[in-house]
Amino acid sequence: MRRVQKTVILFLVAMLLLSACNLPKSTATPFATQFGEQDIIRTAAAQTVEAMGTELASSSTPAPPTVPPVFTQTPVPNQQDTSTALQTLVSIKTNTPLPPMPSNTPTGSCDKAKFSGETIKDGTTYSPGATFSKAWTFTNDGNCTWDSNYMLVFISGDAMNAVASKPLTTANVATGQTVQISVDLTAPSKTGTFHGDWGLRNGTGVIFSKFWVEIVVPGTTYNFLDNMCKAEWRTAAGVLSCPGTTTDLSGYVLKVDNPKLDGGYQDNESAIETAPQPVNNGYITGKFPAFSVTTGSHFKTVIGCLSGSTNCSVKFTLAYIADGGAQTNLKEWAKTNDGKFISVDEDLSPLAGKSVQFILQVTANGTGSATTPYWLKPRVQ
Repeated sequence: MRRVQKTVILFLVAMLLLSACNLPKSTATPFATQFGEQDIIRTAAAQTVEAMGTELASSSTPAPPTVPPVFTQTPVPNQQDTSTALQTLVSIKTNTPLPPMPSNTPTGSCDKAKFSGETIKDGTTYSPGATFSKAWTFTNDGNCTWDSNYMLVFISGDAMNAVASKPLTTANVATGQTVQISVDLTAPSKTGTFHGDWGLRNGTGVIFSKFWVEIVVPGTTYNFLDNMCKAEWRTAAGVLSCPGTTTDLSGYVLKVDNPKLDGGYQDNESAIETAPQPVNNGYITGKFPAFSVTTGSHFKTVIGCLSGSTNCSVKFTLAYIADGGAQTNLKEWAKTNDGKFISVDEDLSPLAGKSVQFILQVTANGTGSATTPYWLKPRVQ
């Protein structure tokens, strides 16, 4: 009997809801006007469910599982209100949460920067004290225009002798526009890897984008002393052995530790002694293996004749072959027995990024007998 009653009640609920969906619209009564049709439907549905729950709770016989009713959505006037009421009813019977309401939170933000490129890649090598400029390119990807109050600022790390801040731009940069900004830097005098963090800061002092510069300052990039016997040494007599001997009449090449230089100065570093063949205008050349010249590199050495070389009158030449091309003389220095020596610091910027073979050459003015020219600690750094 109770099962029949439950079936009848479910049937009446369904009929009540279906009739509510298909009732013709009428002029709203004051009651309906005050509360609205949607409230009436929700109230009726809630009361019906409450009555069903009361009856089922009073029964000593366990109630069968409740099956949510299936509703067919028929396109009728005021369909949106009816669907909401049915959804509320199903939510009450099944404890299913209603879907979240759409959010009206605005998307995007005022200050956003899209990184577009840079001029100096991370890990680029520079010699100690070399100066260079790094530039970054950004696109304004936010909703606010960048004006002269927006700044490029140093945040932390190695400043590399740069300014602490500078204006991002002298003209307004609207959304979607691109700007490039650079900063002048100086490589530290010591060797190692150096990293500096930078950022973009708006007019209120908020940093909204971070980026960096990272370089490497190597020690001596190429040490000619360490590679002395890897070079091909030659005179007009042919290829020389390395190291040679001071009695070789074809000319010779030797490493000299703690050499005594022009004027009697005793140095504590090593030198390459390069004696030309003792003939009229004799010469000696040493062609070293190729290596890649880095940005900011310099060729450094001290040249002259060893102390006691009374007949010293020679020409030193630094030459090179870049990327397998023709031999080119980079610089020449004349030296006589005047008791002095010459410090050399030659900028190799035109050769940066190239594979270069350096050539050390000494040519005698006259026979060159008993001439002992030297290159003190020749290196590229």
